[in-house]
Amino acid sequence: MQTNEQLLSAIENYLAQTEFPAEPELLYAPIGYSLAGGGKRLRPMLLMLSNGIFTDKIQHALPAAAAVEVFHNFTLLHDDIMDNAAVRRGKPSVYAKWGQNVAILSGDAMLICAYRLLGEVPAQLLPQILSTFNTMALEVCEGQQYDMDFERKPKVSVVEYMHMIELKTSVLLAGATTIGALLGGASEEDCRKLRRFAIELGLAFQLQDDLLDSYGDERLGKAIGGDILEGKQTYLMITAISRADEPTREVLRSTHRSQMPDAEKIATIKAVFQFPCFVVFIVCCFFSVEGKTTK
Repeated sequence: MQTNEQLLSAIENYLAQTEFPAEPELLYAPIGYSLAGGGKRLRPMLLMLSNGIFTDKIQHALPAAAAVEVFHNFTLLHDDIMDNAAVRRGKPSVYAKWGQNVAILSGDAMLICAYRLLGEVPAQLLPQILSTFNTMALEVCEGQQYDMDFERKPKVSVVEYMHMIELKTSVLLAGATTIGALLGGASEEDCRKLRRFAIELGLAFQLQDDLLDSYGDERLGKAIGGDILEGKQTYLMITAISRADEPTREVLRSTHRSQMPDAEKIATIKAVFQFPCFVVFIVCCFFSVEGKTTK
């Protein structure tokens, strides 16, 4: 049985040994930059851990683990363009460093590389794993589209938001976990249970991310207030709007479009979030949602 440290080391070594062409430099250099940028490697670790439940053999699962990580980083390249994000993991994003066109094309190349890696899994399991991967990939895109739609939608419910983050965030964790289990020889029932676990984990992960966007630490690698400046419909924003009076709702909806400096925009919205009744309500809602997802 491999320890977590051994599994992480195996993933890092496999990614480091994955070769990309030297030319054209502006296509492949951003891929190496993105993969070398750190990150928690949560998705490939979930794949390896779920695989390890059913087998002690890890080598056959490493290509799929790498494929999931490359796919995840592909989504980040395009996500940073859509969010106009200049920072990723404490460093300039590919979009900020090389520009929009390079980030788009390098992201496309990463997606192709992910499929190339996935093609190295055992042939007898490839159809089932490809089906799982394709469903996961499309659902991530659906979630991203809902996320962008919500920026233009005047009212978003918590139910709609939870569905969106399940698609945008949870299904990638669930897909990785299911693929790992399949590679380990898990039954259909065991795959279903592990997928449910990963869905709940992803929801909790995204809800925490919503909180960190306003109240986190920039040393974690993410600029504070990015969601506020983009007018994102986050859990904090949705619950605040649902409880605010009409003048406060207008502040919440329109501040990101105002001409005030970014720091002032962030401070204005956080002042609403920090108002005592909102703090109590949002915390209660947060734990209520987490409690429902664990049932």
